[in-house]
Amino acid sequence: MEKNSADSAVRKKRRILAAFLLLAAAMAAGILLNICIGSVSVSLSEILKILSGQPMGEKQQTIILQLRLPRTILAAVLGGALALSGYLLQTFFHNPIAGPFVLGISSGAKMVVALVMVFFLGRGRMVNSAGMIAAAFAGAMLSMGFVLLMSRRIRRMSMLVVSGVMIGYICSAVTELVVTFAQDADIVNLHNWSLGSFSGTTWSSVRAACICVTVIFVLVFLMSKPLSAYQLGESYALNLGVNVRLLRIGMVVFSSILSACVVAGPISFVGIAVPQLVKKMLGTAEPIWMIPASFLGGSVFCLFCDLLARTLFAPTELSISTVTAVFGAPVVLWVMAYGTKE
Repeated sequence: MEKNSADSAVRKKRRILAAFLLLAAAMAAGILLNICIGSVSVSLSEILKILSGQPMGEKQQTIILQLRLPRTILAAVLGGALALSGYLLQTFFHNPIAGPFVLGISSGAKMVVALVMVFFLGRGRMVNSAGMIAAAFAGAMLSMGFVLLMSRRIRRMSMLVVSGVMIGYICSAVTELVVTFAQDADIVNLHNWSLGSFSGTTWSSVRAACICVTVIFVLVFLMSKPLSAYQLGESYALNLGVNVRLLRIGMVVFSSILSACVVAGPISFVGIAVPQLVKKMLGTAEPIWMIPASFLGGSVFCLFCDLLARTLFAPTELSISTVTAVFGAPVVLWVMAYGTKE
């Protein structure tokens, strides 16, 4: 019996190690491909020279340092943030199809960002990355508050998801109302943002997102043990001395901040699909492994979806949300068919 248990533990560790190595390799490949591939091809040797500060053509330097590199970093960071946000929401609601897009949190963030953008742009002022994140966080918390209120009245998880979808529709309706009465220039800016794209990423956006996501990631990772106890039930967690109320507040706030960091516009299905795929890869749902693996998986998912979005029909660029939906929606359908329990 002890030998079988030891062999099982060894196999589990090997599987987890193999999953992390695969995710790390996929992330490295995604970063390289996103930097190298485009309307202007840049070789790996040229990229290394540019990054090391060696003199190169001004065109190549601008493409790499001002366009592709910040866009690639932001796609990796925000993809990881969305996946981690989805994992926290799924843990909070004990529901495998909970996520910022399905529960209307992304729509709430979009609504408040639309209001802020129209307000400031109508007065000839721009909104910086920090302002966008703050506005998106306010909208995310507003939608999350409604979802939490509904969760107290509704016990069936399927109906809670429907409530989240309805909240998303309400927020979208308000956004459309704002757009209707906005000026033409504001509508163009808001429309481009609402499509969801990493195009036009600046280093200031990368800096703001990286700082915010790094801090939240560390805090979430420090919650690994309480989250592990919470997964086994609130009563069990209370018996172990976990402050369940504080833990739940932390999950709500952190998931909302991670969703709000996505200043590139709403991106669908990453928060639902990636944690489920990662869980299958790891063969475990332990938070200490799921937290970093979900982040890596989200980064890989968004890197390759963004690559397809800008190269598949070049020079026309697709909305990244369109590509993530194509790959993410089948995963959600599979989870709904085989991975949920009423």
